[in-house]
Amino acid sequence: MIMMYNIIVLANKRKDYKPKPKTSKRFERVFKGVANYHRIDALLLIEKNPGITLEGIVESMQCNYQTTAEHINRLRNAGLITKKYQGKAVIHSLSPYGSRMTKVIKTLLD
Repeated sequence: MIMMYNIIVLANKRKDYKPKPKTSKRFERVFKGVANYHRIDALLLIEKNPGITLEGIVESMQCNYQTTAEHINRLRNAGLITKKYQGKAVIHSLSPYGSRMTKVIKTLLD
């Protein structure tokens, strides 16, 4: 772990280092993340309630636990939300991409 960190730090200090550009593949993953109305609803719910747990999302959306868990997992895989462990609870919040995507969604819904 420490060795990998050192390699990354050294690579970032190189003069010719350039961060990876945002690719169309990355955008595809983000758009697939919101390609379902349950996921859009969950994303907007997490925006309104940062730190909400999966149980809170299930209760608010009145959906099946397994289905909701899969939708949340897809949002996380798309990089739209983050999850943080607090004891046994897992809290969810928007990532920077998620914040931007909620703005786009709200603009399109108006």
